[in-house]
Amino acid sequence: MDHRVERISEALREELTELIGFELSDPRMGSATVTEVQISPDKRHAFVRIAMGDGSDAKDTLAVLNRATNFLRREIASRLELFRVPELHFEADASTAIGPRAPQLLKRIRKGRPR
Repeated sequence: MDHRVERISEALREELTELIGFELSDPRMGSATVTEVQISPDKRHAFVRIAMGDGSDAKDTLAVLNRATNFLRREIASRLELFRVPELHFEADASTAIGPRAPQLLKRIRKGRPR
């Protein structure tokens, strides 16, 4: 990965973490943490992975974030000096949901029982 793309993705992750944690005040939104930001090679799209907190509805949280995309892009534009602020695409981070069960799932896969 290009060093510039890494710097942009890290800066976006930090700013989005702060914006989502402190600036968005929608009651439908559960606790959400930005785990990773991947930027497309042309730097026009940013895929933001969100880890959901316990008891929060992932669909509602993602819906709130998708509705707040313009606000988030505007705030990022004012905070970061970027030539073009990428389009934000939010997705749930599946690795955090599977995380606690990962050793058990790997053990079952090794034994040959996928369920």
